[in-house]
Amino acid sequence: MNYFNDTFRDAGILMLRFGIGFMIMLHGYPKITGGPETWAFLGSTMANIGITFWPVFWGFMAAVTEFFGGIFLMLGLLHRVSAALLTFTMFVAAMMHYSNGDPFMQPGGPDIAYAVELGIVFFAMALIGPGKYALDNLIFKKK
Repeated sequence: MNYFNDTFRDAGILMLRFGIGFMIMLHGYPKITGGPETWAFLGSTMANIGITFWPVFWGFMAAVTEFFGGIFLMLGLLHRVSAALLTFTMFVAAMMHYSNGDPFMQPGGPDIAYAVELGIVFFAMALIGPGKYALDNLIFKKK
């Protein structure tokens, strides 16, 4: 069993990074191309955690985090930073759903669970690291 774990662990992390990164990149694409109106709407959700200034800036940062964070996860580039920023983004999304009165789980509709689930995945990815098949290992070689 240890042979299997040692042999395929990094391949599993790569698949996780690529799959989740690709999906969050697709999720962020319409947000980053949506322009200032979309960014203002996204940024207004920061009010749920007490931040009410610069909604366009915060919305743009959320869009950038989802789009480029997804790309960086796929590449294994700045993996832990990207995963941490995506964890925070999912926290804000969960708070938005909570403040909207959305249910925790609802088939086919807006709910809190999706953001919480992704937040857990991103937090775990930040803790686990990018695995050996990552650009971080080429760029930031450990001595």
